[in-house]
Amino acid sequence: MSEAIPPHDGEQHQHGRLAGRLNWLRAGILGANDGIISTAGIVVGVAGATTDRDWLLLTGLAGLVAGAFSMAGGEYTSVSAQRDTERAALARERWELEHLADEELAELTLIYERKGLSRALAEQVARELTAEDALAAHAEAELGIDADEQTNPWSAAVSSFVAFAVGAVLPLLAIVLPPPTARVPVTMVTVVVALALTGYAGARLGGGRRSRAAARAVIVGLLTMAVAYAVGSALGVSVS
Repeated sequence: MSEAIPPHDGEQHQHGRLAGRLNWLRAGILGANDGIISTAGIVVGVAGATTDRDWLLLTGLAGLVAGAFSMAGGEYTSVSAQRDTERAALARERWELEHLADEELAELTLIYERKGLSRALAEQVARELTAEDALAAHAEAELGIDADEQTNPWSAAVSSFVAFAVGAVLPLLAIVLPPPTARVPVTMVTVVVALALTGYAGARLGGGRRSRAAARAVIVGLLTMAVAYAVGSALGVSVS
């Protein structure tokens, strides 16, 4: 019977980095998905109102820029707030470790007891982890925070901006490049294919049902374009 191979040095850290990269990739896919849907809704809605290529290009670009900056700003604000909260929690934990060391050790012991370890083993684990890196041990067990790796809000903002812009380019090109009679059908096909791929990829990374996620993304995109086109047609304008 073969023995289980113990994790090598740094393996847990590498797993944490891998999880972080997967989260970023999943966020990028979702950002691209938003760019596809929102820009498709804009350009198809305008296509329902006018066939003028300049109007389509102008509104599509405006939607791309506004949406990308909105996504980036929202992500920056959200991640900054999260990082500020984590830093405040770590500062409080650092103070408690300096001034309430015995109480903190007892708390960490209780946490591992509740996870199924015996009292003696839980206390041993708590003592050894505290001796190795007290702040890291308590931050992970009590707060669920990695004290050494915190998300950079600027990185998050740039990633969201790029992901949204890349997604938005697809429906924009699909609406302005074909001849007028083919613009809406080509855009719809392009958007359906793109959303199916992003939905599938997102579900694969998240471990969800891929076909259902792809179908859900496609349905949302089709509904968005259908409603936008109907509104644009009802409010059709003439462009000189």
